[in-house]
Amino acid sequence: MVKPVVSAMNAWTCIVLSLFAIVILSVIGSLFKGNNNGVMGSDEDPKDGAAVAGAVFGAVFIYIGFFVFCGLQAFLHLRESRRGAISLS
Repeated sequence: MVKPVVSAMNAWTCIVLSLFAIVILSVIGSLFKGNNNGVMGSDEDPKDGAAVAGAVFGAVFIYIGFFVFCGLQAFLHLRESRRGAISLS
């Protein structure tokens, strides 16, 4: 039987934060990939928008991993609570 590694509160917090990060970073990565003038228009901005987008989308995949892991942890807590287990946290 698999037991949760993190508490239920930490799992749900991680789910919410990961989902927020996935959405925000996806938008930012899309802006860089499309060479949007808002993020690429200044002299101080990076010149290669595709390279920046690749790095940002790499972070998105890391957050997708967090989202999946924390979702599984939350599922384990839900499954454990349905069986009548007593939570000490």
